[in-house]
Amino acid sequence: MNTLVIFDVAALLSALVLLFNLCKQEYRRRVGKEYSIRLPPGPSAIPIIGNVHQLPTEYQEKTFFEWGRQYGGIVYAKLFRNPAIVINSVEIARDLMERRSANYSDRPIFTLMEEMMGWICMPTQMRYGERYRKHRKWMQDTFLSKSMLLSYQPIQRREMYIFLSSLSESPELFETHIRGFTAALLMEIIYGHRVQSGTEDEYVELAERAATKTVLAGSPGSGILSLLVDFFPVLKHYPLWLPGSGFKVKTNYIKGLVIRFLNVPYNMVKEQMTSGTAPPSFVATLLEKHRNESGLTEDDEDDIRGCAASFYIAGTDTSGATLTAFILSMVMNPEAFKKAQEEIDQVVGNDRLPDFEDRKSLPYMECVLKELYRWDAAAVLGLPHRSMAEDVYQGYKIPRGSMIIPNIWGMSRDPVQYPNPEEFIPERFADSSKSEADNYNPRNFVFGFGRRQCPGQLFADGNIYLVMTSIIATMDISREKDEYGHEIIPTPEFTSGLIR
Repeated sequence: MNTLVIFDVAALLSALVLLFNLCKQEYRRRVGKEYSIRLPPGPSAIPIIGNVHQLPTEYQEKTFFEWGRQYGGIVYAKLFRNPAIVINSVEIARDLMERRSANYSDRPIFTLMEEMMGWICMPTQMRYGERYRKHRKWMQDTFLSKSMLLSYQPIQRREMYIFLSSLSESPELFETHIRGFTAALLMEIIYGHRVQSGTEDEYVELAERAATKTVLAGSPGSGILSLLVDFFPVLKHYPLWLPGSGFKVKTNYIKGLVIRFLNVPYNMVKEQMTSGTAPPSFVATLLEKHRNESGLTEDDEDDIRGCAASFYIAGTDTSGATLTAFILSMVMNPEAFKKAQEEIDQVVGNDRLPDFEDRKSLPYMECVLKELYRWDAAAVLGLPHRSMAEDVYQGYKIPRGSMIIPNIWGMSRDPVQYPNPEEFIPERFADSSKSEADNYNPRNFVFGFGRRQCPGQLFADGNIYLVMTSIIATMDISREKDEYGHEIIPTPEFTSGLIR
């Protein structure tokens, strides 16, 4: 009797194994996957720290680019316990973050910036969901609407005249004038505040201090613990009385600056609305809309504050970096400057400044702008995305919760698509076919991907075009000379960090 029971159990187990194998074969047939799917290739990791020891503290985009040359367009790495997918290919970035955007539009948790430094309710690092979609709609209504973009043009022209006047008076301070131009534009559009030329502005100074201190606190020189907080959030509870707690002292100070920046210009708009003196602005429009429709809740106020501050910081930093690189590129490449100047003189003439309507008639200028985006991709790694579910791409498994790092700088250095990538060659875009122009136009990837693409890109692009053409039309850019009359050719060097 016992023997019979054993044989029955054995037969049952055999049947279960057979059924399991049949299901496995059917799964392979239907889904087209290997039973054990490989991770993408990448550098060898070691326990606990993964590949962190192989990353330099600065210019990580260059290491990611070398990994791409060795392992391919999609690379797997481990940053402590976090899986990371590094993308060095425009095609792969679009496949994942645009064509599969439903899975790749999330963000990792930024403990250092959000919880410790106070940058809360910022759509740039917000997790993907209903709240982010609300912010996204606000931003699109403000900076993607054709009618809104047209309404900003008088402000852009006025601030351009002020910028050119300042530049002619003190050309050596060109970086200061560029920051002033972008700050004045965004402060008026977002908060309705007119920055007076030649004076120190309370709100602009407050924003710059908060942004600068934030960047410094996240840099390699800020201490190892501050760099580890995003990977080990428990460090946010690190006691102030322990050695090494200096990073918390810094972040507490920065949080005070950030909260002031979030609140002070926002409260200014609220006070002006109460007194009936508020000019049109992004903040005033949203406050009025919520009061008229559903009432203004505390969450609504947090969202409007965060969205406004995010607009301002992102717009001033990236545009300022790109325009500063434009000056460098023209100093380095005087032949490109002269060619663009000749085109503008021929099309626009000497009686007026170039305007938005002239753009379609300035094809070489357009090539210069594309090459500027490629040569100096300001946001070198963008902001990382996060996979919301496990996925399979090109036969490789992408684990759920992976940090997706688009190496925008690496994409701009693809030697196949951009021969001699370190050289500034606007002509490389002159003879492209339409498909090539669409696929490898840097404008289509330097602003990010998919549902996380910068919603202010049309506004930013218009500003950069206007500054470039106005400088070229009215100024000469030349190299300094040494005591012997020889031209000094500068070495193009860029800072490391979130913004290049």
